[in-house]
Amino acid sequence: MTVEEHYRALAPKLTNWLVASGSTYEDACDLTQRAFLKIWEMRDDLRDNDAAVAGLVFTIAKNLRKNAWRDDAKLAFVDEIGEDAAGATMPAPSPSDAEYLRNRIQKALEQLPPLLREAFTLFQVGELSIREIAHETGASENLVKVRIHRAKQKLQVLLSDLHEP
Repeated sequence: MTVEEHYRALAPKLTNWLVASGSTYEDACDLTQRAFLKIWEMRDDLRDNDAAVAGLVFTIAKNLRKNAWRDDAKLAFVDEIGEDAAGATMPAPSPSDAEYLRNRIQKALEQLPPLLREAFTLFQVGELSIREIAHETGASENLVKVRIHRAKQKLQVLLSDLHEP
């Protein structure tokens, strides 16, 4: 596969995974572009192995995001005008059902242990195969299956109040 074909196949999955694991949509799009730019720069050294390229692009994006978060943590913004001095604040808009559900799911995902969350989001959101996730995480395929199953069980408990009888 060419880099362009990999991009067409993996970019939506990578963007969705980044959003599901905490990035804004705009940041996820930017990280996806930057990850594929690195893949493009490495194109002559890549083996013709689709699973390896998928794992590599997800790893690159994950590392780019970590670097961005680390850089953002170094910045300190101080608002010189406090809320009281600025006057009355606008009431928060009421969230739509979709926003409410998205927030609930995001909070539930954040409560999962990191290894379960990673396996679940790579599988459900990133749409990687069990084999690709095993390659990406360094875990066995059976362990990846167990992590996904446990994540689903925990999410079912955390979101049980949303289930209609």
